[in-house]
Amino acid sequence: MKPILFSTPMVQAILDGRKTMTRRLVKNDDNRGIWAAVNNVREMSEYGASVPCYLHREISVDDKSPNIIYPKYDVGDILYVRETWSRIDDLPYDNYVYRTNYGTTEDDSFPPSMFKWRPSIHMPRDAARIFLRVTGVRVERLQDILCGDMKREGCIPETVTGGQYQQWQRDYWIPLWDSINAKRGYGWDTNPWVWVYTFERVEP
Repeated sequence: MKPILFSTPMVQAILDGRKTMTRRLVKNDDNRGIWAAVNNVREMSEYGASVPCYLHREISVDDKSPNIIYPKYDVGDILYVRETWSRIDDLPYDNYVYRTNYGTTEDDSFPPSMFKWRPSIHMPRDAARIFLRVTGVRVERLQDILCGDMKREGCIPETVTGGQYQQWQRDYWIPLWDSINAKRGYGWDTNPWVWVYTFERVEP
């Protein structure tokens, strides 16, 4: 079982059943050379393949840089969701509480100070309450996202029933992506390579 991090709004989207897909940066060493995506590897291999897809650099730049990168998760993997959490040892019930239960705002002043919120990255396995099974993996450029995928990413409000592709990008998807990745140098405009994972909720 492997961990995967989600922000508080995206945890809520998972709990609501609106989020069944996530995009994660491909951690390649640099952008030198020409990278190419290879998807549906198992379908193309008559011998059976151990990976569903990969990214490879068509021209090697040196002996130290990797020329093939594989996804972190595979189809069938069970993931436990790391989310913002707290532990209250004197509660008469489950010791763990979750930020999502108190709304999706990141205001640390609410609820009361008795809840000392801890970053999702520090959540231990035994505190997890949400488990996902990976159902699909592919690699593509960020800007290749389709309209339906924006809905599967959980960023389109349920009240939105119309609108054009560009409007959904501008109003919902790009702000979500950039709020997480732009400060790391991987904003929408850089069009980075991403792993695209689809998933379903399962019982622990």
